[in-house]
Amino acid sequence: MKLYLECSMGAAGDMLMAALLELLPDKDLFLHRMRNLGLSGVEIDCSTATKCGITGTKMHIRIGGVEEGSLDADLTDRERGRQPRAHKHEHVHLHDPSDSAHQEHEHTHRHYNYQDICGIIENLELAENVKKEALSVYKLLGEAESSVHGVPVEHIHFHEVGSLDAVVDIVGCSLLFQMLGVTQIEASPVHVGSGFVRCAHGVLPVPAPATAHILRGVPIYGGKIKGELCTPTGAALLKHFVSRFGDMEPMTVTKIGYGMGTKDFEAANCVRAYLCENAETADTVVEISCNLDDMTPEAIGFTTELLLDNGVLDVFTTPIFMKKNRPATMLTCLCKPDDRHHISLLLLEHTTTLGVRYQTLKRDVMNYKHYKVRTPYGEIRIKSAKGHGYAKEKPEYEDVRAAALNNNVSFTRVYAAAVAMMESNKE
Repeated sequence: MKLYLECSMGAAGDMLMAALLELLPDKDLFLHRMRNLGLSGVEIDCSTATKCGITGTKMHIRIGGVEEGSLDADLTDRERGRQPRAHKHEHVHLHDPSDSAHQEHEHTHRHYNYQDICGIIENLELAENVKKEALSVYKLLGEAESSVHGVPVEHIHFHEVGSLDAVVDIVGCSLLFQMLGVTQIEASPVHVGSGFVRCAHGVLPVPAPATAHILRGVPIYGGKIKGELCTPTGAALLKHFVSRFGDMEPMTVTKIGYGMGTKDFEAANCVRAYLCENAETADTVVEISCNLDDMTPEAIGFTTELLLDNGVLDVFTTPIFMKKNRPATMLTCLCKPDDRHHISLLLLEHTTTLGVRYQTLKRDVMNYKHYKVRTPYGEIRIKSAKGHGYAKEKPEYEDVRAAALNNNVSFTRVYAAAVAMMESNKE
């Protein structure tokens, strides 16, 4: 199952959660599970909302009866001399726990530190893998605040309303990804907005420093829309879950969800999520290569094994002739885009080359899965691939090899037995 997130109006945790919720066949099941997490004083609901004539879902999260307000509403209240409403940007505070003023502040306004939040997530009524994903997302938030403020993460305290609101957003999205069964998540470049945002520390540029820190390495852009379009929570969710940021590639869409934001702009303030049943179309890889004319075959072989151990998708060598007709070897490997820098450094360290070449390539791929067949020589895994109107199956080499050695028979005999069982399963 593939998911594509359109972030042309940025992303916030509640907007992402609402967009994903629209893709779920049973919304009430999700809301029931969220309401029974064990979060005291937290109310979770959703409603239908319309932006620029488009209908979608708006999440409502109340902490102790308080629902997050918009920044624009805060600034209006300030201009009118009223007490501003709470929002998630007024939740980060730096304190010395031994200071008496801090103790008095904690007495009148409840705050959580990073460890408190982790403890809350770990004690929720959730599957362990969902809690693991949520903790990883919140770690991005904690590290960003720590870096921005220049203090250890344990010295940062989060206001009760803002921190629990973020926990609900993060846990809700993590749970929805699991309930939807998505295995591949991609997103567009992220629109972060422009102008300034008011927070507890003053007026800051957009994107807010924590958001900018989290989105390092992610394609982002500004624009004419004034305001904060991508929040730290939205940025952390995208950074953790999305495997590729770029234009939408060819895909067969089965369902579309719209997650609505609070503010109104000249463009529809929403995150749009596309669900695709078959992730069989296009994939992106990086090809890295270098020419070697002064390495032994054994040394090159060692490097190819090292590259495979470090997660490259494929590695191969090609005999070539270089200048002055010198015989040489071109070493080439394919890897995921996020691994490009690491693999390039491995090539520079373990080969004699002075530089490597790389290029981004598109490829058409087929989905595959494994199943097992029982043979006289033991169980053998079969790789079954489908896509683009074709289907292919074959026994896994490592399983056939191990069975042949364990039973002291030929590789061909084990392979033939696995193929026979594979064919019998089709009948």
